[in-house]
Amino acid sequence: MGERCAYGVCMECERTAGSRPGGDATGDDAFDVFARACPSRATLEHVTGKWGSLTLTALAESGCRFNELRRRVDGVSEKMLSQTLHALERDGLVHREAQPVNPPRVDYRLTPLGHAVAERLLALIGLVEERMPEVLAAREAYDGRRGESAGTPAGRGGR
Repeated sequence: MGERCAYGVCMECERTAGSRPGGDATGDDAFDVFARACPSRATLEHVTGKWGSLTLTALAESGCRFNELRRRVDGVSEKMLSQTLHALERDGLVHREAQPVNPPRVDYRLTPLGHAVAERLLALIGLVEERMPEVLAAREAYDGRRGESAGTPAGRGGR
């Protein structure tokens, strides 16, 4: 097992920082999402997972309450939204504010870091939505090729 830093992160992150674009060996940019033990990998999972990306972008317009957010992110369960919000709050992307009223009221909004991440996610979502005709055409072509060659070994995975 490799040497560990105060955060329990494999020191490989720091050793490879200087070899990455934009990285330096001082530790200021010592995170490497490709390193198994690097905490940036978990944050990337939280941000790019289906519910994380939808939650962040739903909060980009304005803050809202839990049930408003649940309605906006169609299909997310109460449990999954709660877990997602906890993870994003822990990563410093979402701010949770409990109002001292009866019945209880909890508002969620993006932090400045959350806004920066959501801005990039919205650009990616825009690109995906804009290029969906190409994606659908590629899927149709792929499915057509798979259907035509279903009887050959290549049609069953190409192994």
